Amino acid sequence: MNEEIKNYYDDLAYSYDSNRFENSYGKFIDKQERIFLTKHLPSVSTHNILDLGCGTGRFLEFANNGVDISPKMIEVASKKHPLKELKEGSVTSIPFPNNYFDTIYSLHVIMHLNKETTASFLTEAASKTQAKGSLIFDFPSKKRRSLVKYKANNWHAANQFSIEEITELAENHWIVKQSTGILFLPIHRFPSFIRPLLSKIDHLLCRSFLKEYASYIIIKLEKK
Repeated sequence: MNEEIKNYYDDLAYSYDSNRFENSYGKFIDKQERIFLTKHLPSVSTHNILDLGCGTGRFLEFANNGVDISPKMIEVASKKHPLKELKEGSVTSIPFPNNYFDTIYSLHVIMHLNKETTASFLTEAASKTQAKGSLIFDFPSKKRRSLVKYKANNWHAANQFSIEEITELAENHWIVKQSTGILFLPIHRFPSFIRPLLSKIDHLLCRSFLKEYASYIIIKLEKK
């Protein structure tokens, strides 16, 4: 599957930003993700941080280092962030020494994997992270998908979890510290004049007891 994913993103690399994040849907998700990262990531000037699955570098301002499976994605990211250390690798093979990072984050990556690879990712991330270090990642909500009867067509965004399942998968290496929802309401489908109000409502719902019914969940773990 790694080769298929690499080829897919190699083909998409030069149009990825405009294709995925210049529309209202992409812009809203990007905003919510940035709110979480800004709140939960340490300062990049004083900590060693990895963007795992950095893609074209959408979030590389939060990290010192980036890893991606697609060399063409790395090529695009390196032009935006020439001072960052970027390497080709994967979530199960991170090309840095053990105990190297204070924090690793990985967004829009786990959604493409299966349960076994996700377990390997959690183990690999733990080996590369210092004691009490953090791991942040997102995944499609299993409860939301069950509610809307979502059916994946192939590997793309086919992975899904509940917070309880992630807690169980991660228990050998990690403790769940924080989680929130991303995109509870289909805000991008409403007229632009009402989106600011809906955004505030969405923000509250994604942080309430209903958060697992948002489209995605973003979670922060601490290494044991």
